[in-house]
Amino acid sequence: MELIKTKGYGEGAEVVMVLAHGAGAPADSPFMQELADALDLSGIPNVRFEFPYMQKRRKDGKKRPPDRQPILLDCFRDIVSQVRQEVGADCLLTVGGKSMGGRMASILATEATDIDGVACFGYPFHPPGKSDRWRTGHFSQIGCPMLVVQGTRDPFGKREELAGRGPELQGITVHWLEGGNHDFQPLARQSSSQKNLILDAARETRCFFDQCLRR
Repeated sequence: MELIKTKGYGEGAEVVMVLAHGAGAPADSPFMQELADALDLSGIPNVRFEFPYMQKRRKDGKKRPPDRQPILLDCFRDIVSQVRQEVGADCLLTVGGKSMGGRMASILATEATDIDGVACFGYPFHPPGKSDRWRTGHFSQIGCPMLVVQGTRDPFGKREELAGRGPELQGITVHWLEGGNHDFQPLARQSSSQKNLILDAARETRCFFDQCLRR
């Protein structure tokens, strides 16, 4: 599988991130490119990959639903192992992703001891309009620091919905992007932009890692 690496990625980096795409868009979508560049600019070199169903879509152009969770995790696990070999044992290795990719990163962190931190960008806490189906049951098993960067207008989990779920979110840091939707797009009347919110997300991720991952 061809990996997409930012300029700062490679041996000698102090921290790197394996960054996964969401369910509907590939690793080189505009959002993923903006996010990867912003993270790199903030001092988090990263590498992107594609899950098997997205690789097939790239070959024949046919849209497919995401693979089942075990297949997604096997793919993610293989990339993490490959990245660890490339960057060496002294580098802090983190995982993250957009929406579904972030969820898979968080699940992978419940089993892998070689992951130092997790960052989720637009976490799918529940399907839109189905707040009875929360996807947080594994959070208590995550063995490393985890950050969620979430827009306040995200239909997959809004601030008021998370307010009453303290016990499930214990140990998870949530940073809110004011006015952002699931793709960090702000309201038209805001003075900010999607690019600025993505930059904010990247800077917050770097601050979080600086605070939590010092060896």
